[in-house]
Amino acid sequence: MKTLKGPAIFLAQFMADEDPFDSIEAMSRWAANLGFKGIQVPIGNPAFLDVSEAASSKTYCDDLKGRVAACGIEITELSTHLEGQLVAVHPAYDQLFDGFAHESVRGNPKARTEWAIEQVKLAAKASRNLGLDAHATFSGALLWPMVYPWPQRPAGLVDTGFEELARRWRPILDVFEDAGVDCCYEIHPGEDLHDGVTFERFLDAVDGHQRANILYDPSHFVLQQLDYLDFIDIYHERIKMFHVKDAEFNSNGRSGVYGGYQDWIDRPGRFRSLGDGQVDFRSIFSKFAAYDFDGWSVLEWECCLKHQEDGAREGAAFINDHIIRVTDKAFDDFASSGTDEGMNRRVLGLD
Repeated sequence: MKTLKGPAIFLAQFMADEDPFDSIEAMSRWAANLGFKGIQVPIGNPAFLDVSEAASSKTYCDDLKGRVAACGIEITELSTHLEGQLVAVHPAYDQLFDGFAHESVRGNPKARTEWAIEQVKLAAKASRNLGLDAHATFSGALLWPMVYPWPQRPAGLVDTGFEELARRWRPILDVFEDAGVDCCYEIHPGEDLHDGVTFERFLDAVDGHQRANILYDPSHFVLQQLDYLDFIDIYHERIKMFHVKDAEFNSNGRSGVYGGYQDWIDRPGRFRSLGDGQVDFRSIFSKFAAYDFDGWSVLEWECCLKHQEDGAREGAAFINDHIIRVTDKAFDDFASSGTDEGMNRRVLGLD
């Protein structure tokens, strides 16, 4: 069995223009002081990472790793959540997602898609140069506006949507294959890959590509009322990354999983800081230990109530307390009788 690595922290929700959140060195020191051992880094902020330079220069990556290591931290993975989202955007969301793109391609969906695809490919190469073996992203979505079957979906619409999604992602996945890096889709509402069934449809459409894998985050399954423990049993061979994020679902008679267009604090399903929600993390960490998952346990902080710095400080200790240092012996080894094949045969009455 293998022991999870961690705790680590996803930087996206903490990056800002003021110290210590405005550079990779300052945030590395901040994270180390809180007890984190790793940082997961989005590619979009040049104060943290120049993805083009990282994709082309091992020297740049070695220097970056050295600067981070000097702060007592290592880079666990890179993230293209925003860029992956832009690989596939339904026209209904063009204006809402345009802000994720470089200003030079805003207002031009075709150019935006091409830019996003190139950014994710660069991230694959940068991951290779940094010595990383997994990468976090979103799939984007062409079908999400049709998630509820009203109006009735035309026959073949879903098949066409997944065929197009696969057409866009297959060349990207091939770049990840060349780099020796797993492309891990966060299974997330708003993406065409938002549950197990949709991941399976996509996997079929890319011919079971070995680099198409999963970033597991149980909070999104709580909000969908999906069994997040059974999900591990079904898909553990494809789960290569883990966001440790808590959530709760408080049933009531006024709204349900769709949330009634309410703000996060009023929705039945909402994200919480670690330990404040309903996710059974002891069972999750136990399953990962049993399935030999040896990736990083990465805090993603999102909470509508608690201050983010408190959530980060408490989250480091929470993850550390939940990581199971797996045993190297069977608990009943003391009672071993030192049997051999001959004795086994005699016990079974075969001699």
